[in-house]
Amino acid sequence: MDRKIKRAAVLGSGVMGAGIAAHLANIGIPTLMLDIVPRDVTDDEQKKGLTLEDAVVRNRISAISKQKLLKQKPSPITSKKSLDLIEVGNMDDHMERLQEVDWIIEVVVENLDIKQKVFANVDKYRKEGSIVSSNTSGISVEDMVEGRSDDFKKHFLGTHFFNPPRYLKLLEVIPTKHTDPSVLAFVKQFGEDVLGKGVVEAKDTPNFIANRIGTYGLLVTVREMLKGGYSVGEVDSVTGPLIGRPKSATFRTLDVVGLDTFAHVAKNVYDKVEGEEKEVFEVPEFMKKMLENGWLGAKSGQGFFLKKKGENGSVIYELNPETLEYEESKKLKTAATELAKQEKGAGRKVKALVSAKGDRAGDLIWSISKSALVYSAELVGEIADDIVAIDEAMRWGFGWQLGPFEMWDGIGLTNSVERMKEEGLAVPAWIEEMIGNEFESFYKKENGKIYYYDKGEYKEKVVNKKEINLKLHKEVNGVIFKNSGGSLIDIGDDVALLEFHSQNNAIGLDIIQMINKSIEEVGSNYRGLVIGNQGKNFCVGANLAMMLMEAQDYNFMEIGMIVNQFQQAMMKIKYSEKPVVAAPFGMTLGGGTEICLPASSIQASQESYMGLVEFGVGLIPGGGGNKEYYIKQLQGLPAGIDLDIQKVAIDTFEKIAMAKVSTSAAEARENGLLNNHDAISVNGDHLIYDAKQKVLSLSQAGYAAPKRNKVPVVGEAGYATMLLGAKGLVLGGYASEHDLKIAEKLAFVLAGGKLKEGTLVDEQYLLDLEREAFLSLIGEPKTQARMQHMLVKGKPLRN
Repeated sequence: MDRKIKRAAVLGSGVMGAGIAAHLANIGIPTLMLDIVPRDVTDDEQKKGLTLEDAVVRNRISAISKQKLLKQKPSPITSKKSLDLIEVGNMDDHMERLQEVDWIIEVVVENLDIKQKVFANVDKYRKEGSIVSSNTSGISVEDMVEGRSDDFKKHFLGTHFFNPPRYLKLLEVIPTKHTDPSVLAFVKQFGEDVLGKGVVEAKDTPNFIANRIGTYGLLVTVREMLKGGYSVGEVDSVTGPLIGRPKSATFRTLDVVGLDTFAHVAKNVYDKVEGEEKEVFEVPEFMKKMLENGWLGAKSGQGFFLKKKGENGSVIYELNPETLEYEESKKLKTAATELAKQEKGAGRKVKALVSAKGDRAGDLIWSISKSALVYSAELVGEIADDIVAIDEAMRWGFGWQLGPFEMWDGIGLTNSVERMKEEGLAVPAWIEEMIGNEFESFYKKENGKIYYYDKGEYKEKVVNKKEINLKLHKEVNGVIFKNSGGSLIDIGDDVALLEFHSQNNAIGLDIIQMINKSIEEVGSNYRGLVIGNQGKNFCVGANLAMMLMEAQDYNFMEIGMIVNQFQQAMMKIKYSEKPVVAAPFGMTLGGGTEICLPASSIQASQESYMGLVEFGVGLIPGGGGNKEYYIKQLQGLPAGIDLDIQKVAIDTFEKIAMAKVSTSAAEARENGLLNNHDAISVNGDHLIYDAKQKVLSLSQAGYAAPKRNKVPVVGEAGYATMLLGAKGLVLGGYASEHDLKIAEKLAFVLAGGKLKEGTLVDEQYLLDLEREAFLSLIGEPKTQARMQHMLVKGKPLRN
């Protein structure tokens, strides 16, 4: 059966239900969101003469949830336009509308009786063959389908999204014994290819995979904290990035999640297991008192941490679990933590810590780790079929850099097991057997493929063909050439990829040289080029520290040469004989955006934060960004509309002057940074593949370099118009005199100088204006102060 999800319905509009509806809408799926009918009218509704019979009252709960999506941080929607695809209603009046949808997702309260009643109603109205799933976080999926029709049972399964659905990659899929294998296969593929998720098949056990192990790990951390006399702040200082975990570490994570939510998840396991495991899942007494006091975390204003305003700004206080009083937050700094910071990679950092016996930080991490590793091993086969599913669930659901078995490999399997046994910790028999048969790691790499240990042998890890792992690719095939800033890689099918790997992927002379060399190589020997990488961010812009240092040393000729070289490299990208596709993701700021704009096409990750941000450090874009943004706005005008270059120039001016950064690729399109020739990848792991396919598509269509046309500019009259608004902001106290000086330079460049409106100019003319403006601004003491402030404080200075 050729299945498609053209429309969907979400039953339940709480934070999770609305978040799932938003995610579906973000990718273009019209979604019906239903909730219960309110029991009472509000005072405001009464004043308007409304009753419980009015639709606006009956749909109030889902309607309010939809509006809340606009205010949530981080935003669950990629564009305000996403809301247009969410239709609200209620579960009394609109259940017959379920006949219109292909997928029904239940997200009501975690109560089996209520869920069964909802599904009984769904069974009456759904169309045959439609998929039904529950977003339960732990209730038995098997129990939910009791008494349902055969067609319902065949098309039912659990689909556990993680909150927030837009940002957290994990989707746990839980089939029942009745689930049609073709339905399971479709949902897994749809989840990965369309929803952009990392999909893991889980077994129908309490809390499934990620929450089971994650909750255990958190509670073990609390236990070891209390046993060892560590403080909340000390624990958080070593259980975050230092061991490859999110910045929120342990207790800040609990404050974000909410202690009440965490306690509910823990109780879900506590009620269903026995013995030592049951003891671990009992919430400690001090946390029960926190619950009684309503100290739930961020939602209540205080939890494990409390922020108070002091004389010199806000001060973070931590909870003392013994006294339940708040004290100044502390950090744990030892010889082992300092040694670990010098290591590269989460595995090496953890190994450095746990190897430091007698060190307070090392002992804490070892005590937490050994318990979590053994627990994970005990659950293989019970919660998931193999170690890969467990590792992926923890990376995608909890933001760990390494899953438990990947972490175990980092520490060293054989030696760590010996130490565990010496300390009286029982290790699962299959681990003993594995070591006895001389298997020394859970994973190994061979010829660009990853193998994992499973039941006495290594099996090849199945990877979606759309996942191109650049690190593995380079290990097998090497690189075409490289320098300190980047590498040119052959990614197959006669397509090359230029990868940046300078610090923060910041643009310096090394990257400029690689761009020039790559365009030349691709022009002779390849069908096209992808510019992309798999670092933390695509590119944060120019090397600001280097530029500031040169400016402070009055090396303006050197700066001018670098800016000119960058501009000419961008022109080579634009007029390359072979297609060049940029693949931005994450932070794509300043020069990062300037690299994308002249490309033949952009294949952006959904989570791309693009913008020309130079104004914030007292500059204007110097690599051709002003020109390319203006031209892209001109090209993006709908066909049949009269060309109003003044309007386009003002719009471009305002966006650059505001240093506006998109909050998604969809918003980048609305800002004019992407056009109809550009595309968006929802699954970030497929970005390089999608960009490569774009190159091949352009090549097969007979790609030819664009013609070098002259650009119409607004001239002197347009320059004056652009400055009017900026001067008004200065007069109103919203902008400084230095802001006005930068705005004058920007307006002059976009206007094309002192020319008549409509004059056609060559691109090099605009580049020269841009470079002159950039050089004059970087010599300004107030601009240098802004650059210094950004480098030191990480935020703009208004002077």
